[in-house]
Amino acid sequence: MPFERVARVDEVPPGTAKVVVAAGQGIALFNVGGTFFALSNTCLHRGGPVGEGELTEGVVTCPWHGWEYDVRTGRNTINPAATLRRFDVRVEGEEVLVGVP
Repeated sequence: MPFERVARVDEVPPGTAKVVVAAGQGIALFNVGGTFFALSNTCLHRGGPVGEGELTEGVVTCPWHGWEYDVRTGRNTINPAATLRRFDVRVEGEEVLVGVP
């Protein structure tokens, strides 16, 4: 699987998110305590922009209707069967890369 550079480490401080595009896909990139996670940026409820939501202790809340997802797993906090697509993330030096098919 190829990896694509999507951000610099300093562009996504701990506790924040950034919406990026890799291979034409909208991806929500999260920094939780210095560890990066990447999920589909499209909420399963009504297609809201997950990466624009509030991130609290590894859980992001979709800004449109409040659906919450664990950014480490992509699972909805109430219904674990509702899971956002996850992407592999690598940090090389100061660059954040996301694996895209």
